Amino acid sequence: MKKDTHRFIHNYKGHGAFGMDRKTDEQTVMFYLQKFCEDTFMETFIPRLSDEQLEEIYLFINDRLKRHITEDEYHELFLKDR
Repeated sequence: MKKDTHRFIHNYKGHGAFGMDRKTDEQTVMFYLQKFCEDTFMETFIPRLSDEQLEEIYLFINDRLKRHITEDEYHELFLKDR
């Protein structure tokens, strides 16, 4: 199985601002998500969420995955189980 990677965050030199243009918006979201999912941060943040907030986050992510990637991409790129 392939390992997870977070190369973008190590090389990003952009503004980290949202609302400037599409490319900067995409890069900013990538930056935020990669910082957001770091283990140390998650270990602090996740326990502070209510059950309802956990469900909201799960459903939001799951909905976006279903809308924007195929089943094969889900397994190959997200789960990395193929």
